[in-house]
Amino acid sequence: MITVSSIAIQQHLIDPEICIRCNTCEAICPVQAITHDSRNYVVDAEKCNLCMACISPCPTGSIDNWRTMPRLKAYTPAEQLTWDELPAEWTAEQLVDAGISSPDDVPAMPVQPAPTAAVSGDAVFNSSAYGATLPPWSAAHAYTNLHGPKAPTTATVVGNVRVTEVGKEYDTHHIVLDFGSMPFPVLEGQSIGVLPPGNDEMGKPHHARQYSIASPRNGERPGYNNVSFTIKRVLQDHQGNPVRGVGSNYMCDLQVGDKVQVIGPFGSSFLMPNHPRSNIVMICTGTGSAPMRAMTEWRRRLRHSGKFEGGKLMLFFGARTKEELPYFGPLQSLPKDFIDINFAFSRTPEQPKRYVQDAMRERAADIGALLKDPNTYFYVCGLKSMEDGVVLALRDAAQQAGLSWDTVGAALKKEGRLHLETY
Repeated sequence: MITVSSIAIQQHLIDPEICIRCNTCEAICPVQAITHDSRNYVVDAEKCNLCMACISPCPTGSIDNWRTMPRLKAYTPAEQLTWDELPAEWTAEQLVDAGISSPDDVPAMPVQPAPTAAVSGDAVFNSSAYGATLPPWSAAHAYTNLHGPKAPTTATVVGNVRVTEVGKEYDTHHIVLDFGSMPFPVLEGQSIGVLPPGNDEMGKPHHARQYSIASPRNGERPGYNNVSFTIKRVLQDHQGNPVRGVGSNYMCDLQVGDKVQVIGPFGSSFLMPNHPRSNIVMICTGTGSAPMRAMTEWRRRLRHSGKFEGGKLMLFFGARTKEELPYFGPLQSLPKDFIDINFAFSRTPEQPKRYVQDAMRERAADIGALLKDPNTYFYVCGLKSMEDGVVLALRDAAQQAGLSWDTVGAALKKEGRLHLETY
């Protein structure tokens, strides 16, 4: 437990210039100290207990900022929401004037604790507690933050194809960007930020929108310096009210030859294993399929080369209907001995609602066998609402296989074998 001075605090702040608004910090904070508006993510000093749970998952490092402050002068969430950049550090003279003159008055900087096993049981079940913040031991080295908001790089649109049925409201696009001669190394599971042109309603430049990469490490077109994305056009907010998502509509309307300002790449933990015989279980909904497509395609290319004998691939893919599921046709053409695909549709006419966790429970015996194998890795990507159901389905599969979920869940986290990327 960190003792905080009655005079001073180490106030936890988020850098608005670097933050890409991915919501990871708010989703993982166990005390709901982090909130946001349309522009900024902020930390409430009255709620923050310095647990450090949000530090490692942040893909940009924007979350790891601290200011020595008089407790009574701590920046409020309302103040932080107005910031375009972090305020300067208080000078020694300012701290003395505020009554902070002794080192004993200044609390020590917090240290991130080692991961611990989460508590199971439905009453206190917290799925995010099992999500790994470390990559698989055999993952390739990830390059991050090569281009920041103040110095973005430029990419050219070389492809924009709709990947859901035309005429349906679920308008999803497969977009390919080429970086030309500018090095932009990426791995499956990473993401980038796109800076939409123009200003927001406050007259300030739009902040970056984050998109997961849908292509493997050697490019959508092998051997070329390009990446692809799976982007759904946003036309409604979470309450169902009409709204045009700034980033998604900008991206979906791009034409071949258009130029795009890009930052990143981001992400150093949601990475696939490289060692032979490793098994990968992918669970996703909608555009959460992007990193799964990247991983699947990289394994497919390795298999085709004859230089890599991979383990099992399983995919649980959910959507409202098959017409709204991205890449439905191409997925059906993949060899059955290469990948085990399980679809779940929640809005098929005259059929009961079926979600990815339902499909997982139907395959509990197979998942249980994979849970027994330390070479199995699980990846979850999609809406936040799916997360608890998916991790509970994993817990139930483990228990049906005669395994202790407390032991298995802790191992999945510690060994970088369960990755949760939900929003």
